[in-house]
Amino acid sequence: MSRGILSIYWGDEARLPIERLKKSVKKFHPELPHEIIKVEALSGDPSSLNRKAKMFDLSPFDETLFLDLDTIVMGNLDFGFEKAKTFGMAIAICEAPWGKRYPKIFKGDELEYNTGVIFFTKKAKAVFDSWKELVETVDSSIVGVNDQGIYTMPANDQGSFALAIDSTGFNPFVLSLNWN
Repeated sequence: MSRGILSIYWGDEARLPIERLKKSVKKFHPELPHEIIKVEALSGDPSSLNRKAKMFDLSPFDETLFLDLDTIVMGNLDFGFEKAKTFGMAIAICEAPWGKRYPKIFKGDELEYNTGVIFFTKKAKAVFDSWKELVETVDSSIVGVNDQGIYTMPANDQGSFALAIDSTGFNPFVLSLNWN
């Protein structure tokens, strides 16, 4: 069974920390192949994050770890791979996990998961199929607060991902926050 790491990006790779990620992966897992794929996205399009929903289709591996490019691997990753092998997916809860932040998607206490680190196997196909559909149909805008006050981010991939897990009834292994 093949095991490897997948990262996806869009935009100007010269402005992204690709080398930092590759170096951190090689430090702990020089044996793992790491596919870094550029996908097409419109410049300045806030829904570009939704391109991540295609990671399942883009992965050439049986056991995949998806890593956002801004990730730094800080230790051995075998635990996450083993949990994904058992459960089909291993993910961390988002550091701000309140589904209510997506007022057009959730009304209750649904959990939001981080989509920057996702271990998965072929068992999780239904979640990814659902996610691909949902990113095209749901309003994933998110309300936030910064120094200037309340703002709305027009698109976010984590709300539709959480909805895909919720609507499929998939039960992933939940990693502790240090995996985020």
